[in-house]
Amino acid sequence: MIEVSHLTKEYGGRPAVRDLSFVVEDGQIYGLLGPNGAGKSTIMNILTGYLSASSGLVTIAGHPLPEEADQAKACIGYLPEQPPLYLDMTVQEYLTFAAELKGVKRSARKDQVLHAARRTGLEEVLPRLIRNLSKGYRQRVGIAQALLGKPQIIILDEPTVGLDPAQVIEIRKLIQELGRTHTVILSSHILSEVQAVCDQVLILSKGQLVAIGAPEQLSETLSSHSVVHATALGTRDQVLAAVQSLPGVEKVEVTPSFKEDEVNLTARSATGEDIRADISRALTAAGCIVLSLTAETKSLEDVFLELTGAGSDQANTDEPEDAPDEDETQSTQDAPEEKEAGDDAGEEE
Repeated sequence: MIEVSHLTKEYGGRPAVRDLSFVVEDGQIYGLLGPNGAGKSTIMNILTGYLSASSGLVTIAGHPLPEEADQAKACIGYLPEQPPLYLDMTVQEYLTFAAELKGVKRSARKDQVLHAARRTGLEEVLPRLIRNLSKGYRQRVGIAQALLGKPQIIILDEPTVGLDPAQVIEIRKLIQELGRTHTVILSSHILSEVQAVCDQVLILSKGQLVAIGAPEQLSETLSSHSVVHATALGTRDQVLAAVQSLPGVEKVEVTPSFKEDEVNLTARSATGEDIRADISRALTAAGCIVLSLTAETKSLEDVFLELTGAGSDQANTDEPEDAPDEDETQSTQDAPEEKEAGDDAGEEE
């Protein structure tokens, strides 16, 4: 479990993360969703101990930060947005090296490397140079190193950024598989990704938490139910007269269905209240048979746009200008421009 209470991170007196509080329960996949610059990577770096908070409390599996940072870090496997890979190492050499850095005992390293490789689909490429792998396979290598040391919690910062559609699908499947045995936190500004893999979503805007819940719960809770769609057996005049007579109902639209004697209805509440029960009673009293009656709900995209006031790929420029790049804590100096390799194991992605 991760507990965050009143977390604030400031740069030059300006907050990048503001009074953030939430709890991450064990055994679920959580998504931090927000526009670019909303503070997602800053939060990730604080949770993993790479940055210190200006104020607030963070507890990882019962270990407070920074007082018990070493114990907390031992509970976490972390994949930064740009994995710090050594391209001239083979996959096996790199994972063995990462296991050593994490303090895995020599006698257990080989087994842990093989286990991580199996979990991430890397068994066939263990002898290959990382330089010759596709970006999708390099991302798998980064996830495999996060599994070393048997952490309880896996934290993934923008895990599918820069991948092609086929690679994105494979990484999402891998994340869902990891979610069966670990608590997973991932950050993303891609709505479809969060909706596809996450059990719980935390929506961030300008460094603040504006909503938390399951994707479908957020859509349902934040919908006003002021627009109702219904299908009934009856004539157009029957349906129209029954609904138009209701107080507080406006903008009634009635259209014929493809089926005989069926009428489709759309009605809007003038007060924003849920009018489904009123419409059902009115149609029944008019001799109509109600076949379906649903309130219009917002999609996760609608909720996101309403709460953040930004598109999913729009940068939020309110983060302090003097804030360092949130991913500078991970070295990428060894990563030259990716080149194609005709015999690359990653070509199949």
